[in-house]
Amino acid sequence: MDKSAKIYVAGHTGMVGSAITRTLRREGYTNIIGKTLLELDLTSQQEVADFFETEKPEYVVLAAAKVGGIMANNTYRAQFIYENLMIEANIIHQSYLHGVKKLLFLGSSCIYPKNAPQPLKEESLLTGELEQTNEPYAIAKIAGIKLCESYFRQYGCNFISVMPTNLYGPNDNYNLETSHVLPAIIRKMHLARCLETSAWDEIRKDLNNRPINGITGSSTDEEILQLLNKYGISLEPADQTENSSTSHVPRPSSFVTLTLWGTGQVYREFMHVDDMASACIKVMEELDVAELAARIAPNITFLNIGTGEDQTIEAIAGKVKTVVGFTGEIHWDNTKPDGTLKKLMDVSQLRALGVTEFLSIEDGIRSVYQQYNQTVSNT
Repeated sequence: MDKSAKIYVAGHTGMVGSAITRTLRREGYTNIIGKTLLELDLTSQQEVADFFETEKPEYVVLAAAKVGGIMANNTYRAQFIYENLMIEANIIHQSYLHGVKKLLFLGSSCIYPKNAPQPLKEESLLTGELEQTNEPYAIAKIAGIKLCESYFRQYGCNFISVMPTNLYGPNDNYNLETSHVLPAIIRKMHLARCLETSAWDEIRKDLNNRPINGITGSSTDEEILQLLNKYGISLEPADQTENSSTSHVPRPSSFVTLTLWGTGQVYREFMHVDDMASACIKVMEELDVAELAARIAPNITFLNIGTGEDQTIEAIAGKVKTVVGFTGEIHWDNTKPDGTLKKLMDVSQLRALGVTEFLSIEDGIRSVYQQYNQTVSNT
C-alpha cells in the first residue's frame, strides 16, 4: 500500500479500529478516514452507498461491529446478528462496487465449533455446532467471512479476513453489562480493592466516569453497595459493631469477596490489541487473498490472529488480582455459563508471515490497568 493511499477504517473509535488507526499512522500512512456512528450509520444501505460514492476509499479495514461478552451476546441476540450482518453486507458490497483494492474484515475466534480440535485451525470452520451463548454473533461473523470469500471467487476481489483471538487494550469496553471477560475482571477487581480499603472517593470517581444502571458517584452508599453486590463485589457482615453509626466503617480485607462468572477453569487466549493491529497491517501489506487460498484451501480466505498461548480464566484473574492489589477472596459462580471450554488459535499462517513477538499478558494487564486508573483519576 502506498503511504498516501486513502484508507477507510470502519469502526475507528472502537478498541480494534482505534488500534489499527494508531498503527497505520505510526507506520507512516497519512490519508486515513473514519466516521463516527453519529456521522454514518453503517446499518443503512443508502448512507454507506453515499459515503463510498463521496469518499472513494482505496483500501478498507472493516473493524466496525456490535460486540460484547457472554451476558451481552446471550441477552441481545437479535441485535447482535442483525446489526453485524447489515454492517458487513453494506461495506463489503460497496467496496466491490467502488473497486476497493483490498479489504480486511475482522471476525472473531467464536466462529469455530465449540468442540473443534485444539488448537483451532482455519479448516475447522463450519465443521460442527457453535457455542450457544454467542451463536448469533458467530453466525454473523461467519457470514462476513463467506461474503469476502464469495466476492473473491466470483469477482476476484482482494477481500481477506482475519480472526483475532480475545483482545484487550486501550479503548476497551468496561461496561459490566456488555464487556468481555478481561475488562470486566479488571473493573470488578478495581472496585473490590477500593471497597476493601474504604476508598470511597475512588469508587465514586469510577462510577462518575462509567455509570452502571443509573448509579453514579452521587448515589448513596447503600445504592452503591447494592450495585456492587449485584456484580459480585460483596462486603460480608463484620463482627465489629461499635461504630455501626459511622457511614464508612473500616473493615478487614477478608470481608470483601469477589464472585466471578463460571468455574474459572475454561481456557482463553488473550492478545493486546496493538499486537493484533500490527499483525493486521502486516496482512494488508504482504498477503493477498489468492495467496492465502492457495496456501490452505480454495475456500479458506482468512487466517487466525493470536499468540498461540492460553491460560485458565482463574489464572488470568489471579494475575489481575496481583496487579490491582486486591487481597480478598475470589469465588466462582458455576451456575453461570463458562462459554466454550477452550479456544486456542492455531497461528501457523501468521507465524509464516514473520509475526512471532507479543506483549506478555502480565505486562499487558499492568499497562491497561495503569491506563484505566489514569482515566478514572482524570474524571
